Amino acid sequence: MNILEWNQLNTTEQAEALRRPALAQGGREAQVADIIQKVREGGDAALIELTRTLDRAERSTLQLSQEEIDTAADRVGDELKAAIELAITNIETFHRAQLPQPIALDTSPGVRCELHFQPIEKVGLYVPGGSAPLVSTVMMLAIPARLAGCERVVLCSPPPINDAIIYTARRCGVDAIYTLGGAQAVAAMAYGSETVTKVDKIFGPGNTWVTEAKRQVSSDVNGAAIDMPAGPSEVLVIADDTADADFIASDLLSQAEHGPDSQVILATPSRELAQKVNVALEQQLAQLSRADIARQALAESRTFICDDLVQAAAISNAYAPEHLIVQTADPRALLPSLKNAGSIFLGAWTPESVGDYASGTNHTLPTYGYARTYSSLGLADYQRRFTVQELSPEGLRAIGPAVELLAATETLDAHKNAVSLRLAKLEKKA
Repeated sequence: MNILEWNQLNTTEQAEALRRPALAQGGREAQVADIIQKVREGGDAALIELTRTLDRAERSTLQLSQEEIDTAADRVGDELKAAIELAITNIETFHRAQLPQPIALDTSPGVRCELHFQPIEKVGLYVPGGSAPLVSTVMMLAIPARLAGCERVVLCSPPPINDAIIYTARRCGVDAIYTLGGAQAVAAMAYGSETVTKVDKIFGPGNTWVTEAKRQVSSDVNGAAIDMPAGPSEVLVIADDTADADFIASDLLSQAEHGPDSQVILATPSRELAQKVNVALEQQLAQLSRADIARQALAESRTFICDDLVQAAAISNAYAPEHLIVQTADPRALLPSLKNAGSIFLGAWTPESVGDYASGTNHTLPTYGYARTYSSLGLADYQRRFTVQELSPEGLRAIGPAVELLAATETLDAHKNAVSLRLAKLEKKA
């Protein structure tokens, strides 16, 4: 990784050094729009044809049968099932604790205000396939959906779907599994087809085709909402001279191996540590099956030598990483200074990998700087909240005149009249 002295960079150079690799669209906006239109017009037939041409998979049906699901699940080994069960237990524990409590109170005598929560009725989960079958993503998306009380949960994944993905989806209570990938899967869930359920909200990561499709359907009133904007995976590590270089290198590589457009950053006051990390990166790269991918990601990654941990925290806040790892002598002491991050991992014994799989937190996180304004996925994302209010005659008498005056100030006569008529009726009854 390229090592840069932060204080030797001017403001423009610092901003450039924190720049992420550009998201390659390559004219995909129009191509994705075309795919979406084909799905909307052609339904199942279009989806089967797109699966054949884009995924090179021949299937006459889109939904896995119960027999196919059971057969695939039977092929999953007991050891993997036990690991999945451990992860499910921890994820359920953490997300069940997020169940919100309704609020009911009187803001004034006779003025009752309430806050209620309802699950989103139908949700769609997208789980990428490709070179890395993301079994963990099934758990991260499906478990909070069930805990939130969503009535129907469907899942799309490119064919052929990995057995472990199928098993985990069944274990987590997914109602239907569709052999669909890419933009066509997003379009199918957003608009529905003869087989695929139209959903209200779509969750899950994906490549640039999926990301663009999610963007387009979320901007269409007839489409579907989405969880959050997404970009390539990333991690920033803050470390001092007490940190273990091998640990840091392993954490950096755990994100670099996701894809060539991933990015990893190290911020440290110790140049000696930075150099040790570079050596460790080379040693560990030689052992990775995805070394070529990781090397491409490292080419767009860098190490910043800063004055102290305060400056390291400032660099992290400016970058707003998806994952933030703090490997310092007293990591929790730095926590109050850390403002923008999707998920934070404290201490030498907390690799980012535990959050990806089994600690209990959700690994669906805002990337590409969106951590400044978006949160990690949680149970609240599968629910909507709404308010209720109820006034007694005394309550309306108490606040009605203020409402009349405010409405008149805004020249909204009908608003004022809705109150005035009622107050007049109350006066006649008095």
